[in-house]
Amino acid sequence: MAPPADLRAWIALLEREGELVRVTAEVDPHLEVTEITDRTVKAGGPALLFEHPKGSSHPLLINQFGTERRMCLALGVERLDDVAAKLEDVLEMQPPQGLVDKVRGLKKLKSIADSLPQTARRGPSQEVVVTGDDVDLGRLPIQTCWPGDAGAFITLPAVITKDPHTGVRNVGMYRMQVLDRNTTAMHWQIHKDGRADYLATEGRIEVAAALGLDPVTTYTASAPLPKHIDELMLAGFLRGEPVQLVKGKTVDLEVPANAEIVLEGYIEKDELTAEGPFGDHTGFYTAAEPFPVFHVTAVTMREDAIYPSIVVGKPPAEDAWLGKATERIFLPAVRMTVPEIVDYDLPIAGVFHNCCIVSIRKAFPGHAKKVMHAIWGLGMLSLTKAVVVVDEHVDVHDYEQVFFYVGANVDPGRDVLISEGPLDHLDHAPTHQFFGGKLGIDATAKGPDEGTRPWPEEIEMSDEIRELVDRRWEEYGIGAETAQNGARKRLRTLNLSRAMRRE
Repeated sequence: MAPPADLRAWIALLEREGELVRVTAEVDPHLEVTEITDRTVKAGGPALLFEHPKGSSHPLLINQFGTERRMCLALGVERLDDVAAKLEDVLEMQPPQGLVDKVRGLKKLKSIADSLPQTARRGPSQEVVVTGDDVDLGRLPIQTCWPGDAGAFITLPAVITKDPHTGVRNVGMYRMQVLDRNTTAMHWQIHKDGRADYLATEGRIEVAAALGLDPVTTYTASAPLPKHIDELMLAGFLRGEPVQLVKGKTVDLEVPANAEIVLEGYIEKDELTAEGPFGDHTGFYTAAEPFPVFHVTAVTMREDAIYPSIVVGKPPAEDAWLGKATERIFLPAVRMTVPEIVDYDLPIAGVFHNCCIVSIRKAFPGHAKKVMHAIWGLGMLSLTKAVVVVDEHVDVHDYEQVFFYVGANVDPGRDVLISEGPLDHLDHAPTHQFFGGKLGIDATAKGPDEGTRPWPEEIEMSDEIRELVDRRWEEYGIGAETAQNGARKRLRTLNLSRAMRRE
């Protein structure tokens, strides 16, 4: 199934799949939408289309990505790992050895070439054009999410800039605090590519913020891509068709033709304002800091445009599955750099930058510590505060199992590494912002070459008795559900133990 072509096709798909509720009652974007959404997200509930947000004629869509199933529907896959497999196929392209390999390689290259954005003369995102003094952001149902927020925040934009030296486009997702009818703050954090473009600018940088995109393009705006890779190219690759762009009305930038709303404007190099506080994905309010001011010169939109939003806060929130999609999609890229990695997990409760659990094919003494340092030097994973390393047979997504090995295999005097390095802009814990302590935990099994006593054998029932109990289970009268649950646990334990024996 191909991913939806635009936001309206996505809403129609969600409705067909029973994944969307239309809220016809008038609801206030000031706090009320957040409380409704937070309850819905934490209950695993549907996407919500508020048809009559108070003070605006534009419907508000929220919680479109709030479950694993909806994230898979958005990307047109059965499992998030299916997207990773598609990306891995391209990443692992090798020099062709024969005719078949050459043909296969050409097909892959053509797929990449066909993914590049295309420019059209006109698009639905410019059916309505408002410029100059007529711009009024107050007409949009922009949320004030939490009681301590400094104001209303645009939370789901795809912010488009260009590197002033190379002309390379960047698309990122940065919150935007509304300051007045035609200005916002732009939350370009220290580690983000949008900030790099801003810092490289001599005077004025043109900016466009697209709202209400197809779900794949929205996702790629949040993805931590290297600066030289075009997010819109990745969106085209994952969609199976290129993103259509149109020339901005007041800026020299191309913007998505199928967006619901586009804000065009500029930022002056040295014009800063106090931005925040804001109730962020860390579960805490981030303090006010100086950030650039975005002047809106035009608002273009579709007729009857739909405004998209997202609420972040104490996990799990809707952004959990955007983060999980990134975790799965970028596993092949992580493996390309650190091939001994089998799998990794960024726990939702760890808000993605506080903890990384990684399983490895351990080959030599100190291997786990080598991988910790590799993670701390790898793109945005470099901001990870704690890394837990387990053996390859451990399921990194089963936190109970991981904690068993952390408890069983770790001697804190030998297996805990304290280091230092860069930390996330929003991390309030370190004494100095952006920099602080790192924690590494080696929960792998240790051999004599790591100075340990003989390692004990894990407990395992014999195959003969397991098969006997399988045959006689109904005689015991304990119940089929208990048997199924026990079998799942037993199979997991059996696979672990057999893997240990192979080592």
